[in-house]
Amino acid sequence: MTKVKICGLMKEENVKAAVDSGADAIGFVFAKSKREVSIETAHQLAKQIPQQIMKIGVFVDAPVEIILKAYREVPLDLVQLHGHETNEEIKKVGVPTIKACSVKNEEDIERALSYDSDYLLLDAPGIQFAGGSGQTFDWRLLNHPNLKNRKVILAGGLNPTNVEHAIEIAQPYMVDVSSGVENNGQKDNILITNFIDTVKRSVL
Repeated sequence: MTKVKICGLMKEENVKAAVDSGADAIGFVFAKSKREVSIETAHQLAKQIPQQIMKIGVFVDAPVEIILKAYREVPLDLVQLHGHETNEEIKKVGVPTIKACSVKNEEDIERALSYDSDYLLLDAPGIQFAGGSGQTFDWRLLNHPNLKNRKVILAGGLNPTNVEHAIEIAQPYMVDVSSGVENNGQKDNILITNFIDTVKRSVL
């Protein structure tokens, strides 16, 4: 069954909704974004998250010291690198990583495959910030044969209406949503629940 990550959470009520609805992972954004939180805020929110649910921190070209400080103090299970990080920089982080890559075509898939990370997150190109654009890309690109050996997280423009179709086409390890469960720029608990329920009903 495809796993679900709810990203960009900033409030206790939204974390509770995600946890109660069966989310497999919750993401905190530590990069410049309207969803950015401090390490202290993420630490407080993480207290509500059971151990079996992954806590993921999102960073964009952040210094290793900042990444590791958040990893220890929240604490996090994974760090998501959404910038121009190289394999050498990924190795320096020294903890489980997700490398996020923007995808427009098959060349972008080949580039993503070159990263030595534990997971690959494939996203539509960002507009104002890295990722989080609310746009989709051609999900058929995830049928690349070499992706079958990688844990792929699908992001970009997913919402309760289209996520089941996206899973049918792309068959990802996990789906990742942020703006797709928001109403007027704020997380909506009903949309969070609907998104998770829809994913959990999908059978690969």
